[in-house]
Amino acid sequence: MLQVLFTLDYEIHGNGEGCSYQLMVEPTGKLMNLFDEYGAKLTIMADTAEIQKFCDYQEQTGRDDYHYDRIVAQLQDAIRRGHDVQLHLHTSYFNAHHEAGRWAQDWSEYNLAALPLHRLNEVVGIGKLTLERLLKPVDPDYRCVAFRAANWSMNPSKNVVQALVSNGIKIDSSVFKYGKSAGLVNFDYQNAPSALIPWSVNENDICTLSENGKLLEVPIYSEKRWIGAFITPQRIRRLYLSQLHRISRTTAGTEGERSATVQPRGKAGQILSSLGNLHAWKGDFNQCSGRQLIHALERAESTYGCIDNDLPFVLIGHSKLFTGLNERSLRPFLHFVSSHPDRFGFTTFAALDLARYGATQFKLPATQQESLIPSRVT
Repeated sequence: MLQVLFTLDYEIHGNGEGCSYQLMVEPTGKLMNLFDEYGAKLTIMADTAEIQKFCDYQEQTGRDDYHYDRIVAQLQDAIRRGHDVQLHLHTSYFNAHHEAGRWAQDWSEYNLAALPLHRLNEVVGIGKLTLERLLKPVDPDYRCVAFRAANWSMNPSKNVVQALVSNGIKIDSSVFKYGKSAGLVNFDYQNAPSALIPWSVNENDICTLSENGKLLEVPIYSEKRWIGAFITPQRIRRLYLSQLHRISRTTAGTEGERSATVQPRGKAGQILSSLGNLHAWKGDFNQCSGRQLIHALERAESTYGCIDNDLPFVLIGHSKLFTGLNERSLRPFLHFVSSHPDRFGFTTFAALDLARYGATQFKLPATQQESLIPSRVT
């Protein structure tokens, strides 16, 4: 059975702009209410680096302009209601300062995977401690066990994996098969073992299995799709917001300038290449339509249904992108899942039985190839 696992990156805009109430608290409250109607569960991936800065601002100014108290209350309420809260980190916030109504970040720490081991140990430890300090008063059994890197930054892997394991993190969910990026953050997940099946991680490479791995990668569901599958109203809105709140070349420093100017082909050539190629299509419940999510779940069931055990079908979203349009589009998917309890369910990272997953437990038969490439199908 496939267990749908909704993850929500809980944060303001990447360039440090935005109202935390409008981008985090308000949409997440609406989302939890929606999920409660269908018995669905939400895993909030809380960016504790940002949240701690909102706390510092309140203490320094005596004003709660970034709604720290509301954020804490909402995370605690999520736990009371049976939802989940786990760790997300934008490490550029740890040394950020407030300037002209926005957060000026330390761009030298933007790429999490490039940080030295001692720094990774420090920031992961701070993040885990922050969540447990806030949430244990509500549930004494609460544990921070899962992590997602900002911008999916898990290459190179060795130091990140070691820091996560050293701090008692059991699960990472940053990888999506077929994904690749070069710039301020660099990663290549094209050789990841699976688009859906969790695997025990080799300490040297997040995309390599290990029989004795101490960290479990639970990947964000992905497929290789034609560019037309990316055209939805929600995705167009995301592109608009990304441009409106983009990280500028000068803001991010020399590394940002270098990444922004590396263009192997002209603009027209890039567009033509994009039209002809297949791309990594993540299960993003903000940007995909409900119809697309239903079809993706059915395709996953067809591919992985031969495995006689529960498998997490991880979807990703962002609080800042949840709108009324997104809610209307998501309802048919929630109804579809809840209407087929014999085939599908809902879960969270906290609810996963980790003993059931690993390097060898879940392998597709040799005759069944894991290449979900529906091309132009939506």
